Order: sequence, then C-alpha cells, then structure tokens
Amino acid sequence: MTLSNVAARQVDPDDTGAVQAGRVRLAGSASAVLMQPTTLCNLDCSYCYLPDRKVARRMSVEVAEAVATGVREWSRRHPVSVAWHGGEPLAVDPAHFRSLVAPFGPGGTHSVAHKVTTNATRINDAWCEVFAQVPVQVTVSIDGPGEANASRTDWAGHPSTTQAMRGIDTLRRAGIGFNVIAVVSDLSVGAAGRLYRFACGLGCESLAVNLAEKKGVYAGRQLPQTGSVAFWQELAASRQADPRIRIRDLDHTYTYIREELSGAAAQRADRPIKPLPLVTWDGHYLPIGAELAGFRSPHHGPFTAGNVLDTPLTALAARAEQVPWVAEALAGIANCRTQCEYFTYCRGGQVANKYFETGRLDTTETAYCRTSKINLLEGILRHAEHART
Repeated sequence: MTLSNVAARQVDPDDTGAVQAGRVRLAGSASAVLMQPTTLCNLDCSYCYLPDRKVARRMSVEVAEAVATGVREWSRRHPVSVAWHGGEPLAVDPAHFRSLVAPFGPGGTHSVAHKVTTNATRINDAWCEVFAQVPVQVTVSIDGPGEANASRTDWAGHPSTTQAMRGIDTLRRAGIGFNVIAVVSDLSVGAAGRLYRFACGLGCESLAVNLAEKKGVYAGRQLPQTGSVAFWQELAASRQADPRIRIRDLDHTYTYIREELSGAAAQRADRPIKPLPLVTWDGHYLPIGAELAGFRSPHHGPFTAGNVLDTPLTALAARAEQVPWVAEALAGIANCRTQCEYFTYCRGGQVANKYFETGRLDTTETAYCRTSKINLLEGILRHAEHART
C-alpha cells in the first residue's frame, strides 16, 4: 500500500463536469453548533490560543434562546449537537448552565444532544448531576501523564493535574462516561504510546489528539513536521495492539481510506462544506473558523457574520456566504480543491490556521495541514506497511 494508492484525487481540469461542480458551497444548516458560555478560564495553558480568558464574560439566557430556536428548526431535518466550549464552560455555575441548556429541549423530529469540553478541575457532584440529568456528553482536556501535562497550569503557575484527576475520579464514581482530548507538544519516540496507555488507564471512551500549533494569541513554536509521521504511526500501532478505546483522528482517516478503496471518495469533493458555527458569549455568529472569534482582520474587521440577537440563526446561516471574510475563506477552500491532491481527504484545511499562519483566508497548504492531516495519513500508511511485513 502506497500513498499514491490512497491519496485524495485531484480535480481533472479536462473534466468539465468536475470544474462546474468545483464551486465551493457552504451547507445551509449545521449538525453541530459550538457555544461559548463564558470567555473565562481558570487555567493558563501555555499553548492556548484564546483571547480574554482572564475576563469573566458570561452568555445570557437570551442568546441561548435565540440559538435554540434555530437549532430546533434544524433538528426537524437532522440531529444536532450543541457543544459547550469556552473558555472553561464550567466556570459558570451549574444553575446558569442549566438555564442555558433548557431552551433547546429534546429537539424536533431528530434529537438535540449536548456536549461539553472541560479541563475537569471544577467537576464535582453538582456538575455530575447536571451531566446525568440533561444529559451531557463530557470531554476532558488533559495532555497525558507527568510532564506531558505540564503546560496546563493555573494563573499562578501551579500544576493542574491533581485537580483534573480529582474531577475525573468524580466522573467515574458517578458512572459518567467521558472522552479525552489532548494537546501534544512532544513528538519524541514513545510519546504516542505513553499518551494512549494513559488514556486507556483513565477509562475514557475515546481519545482525540491536537498537535500544538501557532494560532490566536499563542505565538510559540510550531512543532517540527518531520516527527509527526512517526508519532501518528506509533499511535496507530498502539491502538492496534490494545484496541480498548477509539481515536478520533484515526477513525476520521480510516473512514476516508475505506471510501477511497471502495471508489466512493470522489463524491466527497462535491459535497457542500459543513459549517461548524460558533456562537460567542454575546451572540456573534461565526459559520466557520471558530478559533477566529474575538479577533479582527485589518481588511475585514471583526470576525463575525452577524448576531443571533438581531437576526435568526437560520437566516445568518443562509446568507453566510455573502459575508466578505467568509467568501474569502471559501475561495481558499476552492483553491485547495484545484491545487491540492489531498482535497478529497481533508476538504480544504482549517480556516483559522490559514489566517493565523499567513494573514489570509484564501491560501492553501499550512503547517497544520502537513502535521495533522497529510502526515497523519502517511503515518497510518507506514503503520499498515510495517504491520503487513
């Protein structure tokens, strides 16, 4: 098995149908909506990209109600998940979180599910009661054992691992399942295996991996691209040797490979781009590039496509392509389609990474593409070749 067998197909410039279908479109509804209940975070992770995380700004119930109206309408057509993502979402108290969740109800024809990503340091019995009753699917941010989690300190520089592990223990005692998401800054030999074994030992249901990257307010080092192939290869080998939990990143790539091998992957290129909108604490709507929230472009001004307090969510989604910065981002995805052989696989990269790496939204390949997408695919293929031989 070689990369050329499984890499995404390029658009053939002689294929008139493909060129005509090459216009990048944004889907008119979303199957997942990110909500920012607060900008505040009690931790000061060294790689964090978020601005204003020392400021206690809190989402009002009016914003949640406005979003819920649109989400319920979308749920008549398909399931929708609402992902509460800060800041630290649990920096609001349980009672206020309940008041933000309540307007969504169970959904229309299809369900509305709730998720939360938390550093786990504030999890207690009261929060576990919320998670069980709403219910809420919990994802814990923790980067691994020992020094792997050293970047996650509080504002006084004190380690957060003990508090996070206490929160995880509270989840386990309450019988609440959880996932883990880790930010990886160490690509040395053995790091992937240690992370995987750590996640298995926590008893989580799945592991997601984000390689540390330069974006937002984080101006630190970009991880070397050469080490990420071996990291992903080792992670795939660890999962094969002990398949106790799922790995988000591997699962996404395996899905693509299966479609490629079955001949179905080419259809991916023509599908509309799925928005992953974020609604900020004060109601601003970003249909794509959620990490751009709170930032502004010298050319476009603040990254927003309107406010749910002024315009219904469904209307904001329907006209999002007309917003200049969104149109530029979609032009960048179209450029990826015509220039990159991996487009069918990654569907145009990450909008925010393009902006923070280049200052533009219409560029193509980024360091993020190489370390977290292309090298992920290459690592899986090297693992497959090694396992075969």
